[in-house]
Amino acid sequence: MESVYEAAGGWDGMLRLAGAWHSRVMDDEIVSHAFSHGFHPQHQERLAAYWAEALGGPTKYSDTYGDETLVVRMHSGNGPHEEMDQRAIACFDQALEDVGLAADGPLRRVLHDYFAWATTVSMTRYSGSADNVPDALTIPRWSWTGLQP
Repeated sequence: MESVYEAAGGWDGMLRLAGAWHSRVMDDEIVSHAFSHGFHPQHQERLAAYWAEALGGPTKYSDTYGDETLVVRMHSGNGPHEEMDQRAIACFDQALEDVGLAADGPLRRVLHDYFAWATTVSMTRYSGSADNVPDALTIPRWSWTGLQP
């Protein structure tokens, strides 16, 4: 069976989606606040690599950039931010349209569900302090049926 990563266009698809999402969030007055301190010059490529790995693609993120602990720590210690999370998800849904992945069906649903879960669950588990994030977390894997054990 084809992975979610493959169905979304593989590496090129992830890179297009990361670029479209990044553009959308930078134009959003609420979500762009998360980037007000600046961002890594390879943010889009790193994001694409992270999503690729999470969605069944190659392990480029873990092999090159870091692990889930690093990602979760970057998103931790900022307190709750439900409005920002919901707007980030809306930007993702719009980015799906921007890159031609918004047609109703299983691919759009699974991509939306993954991003919504990652945004509201995975990245918010340690909103109180980045110091509470355990070491050696692995990137959660998501498939057509959701989060994999």
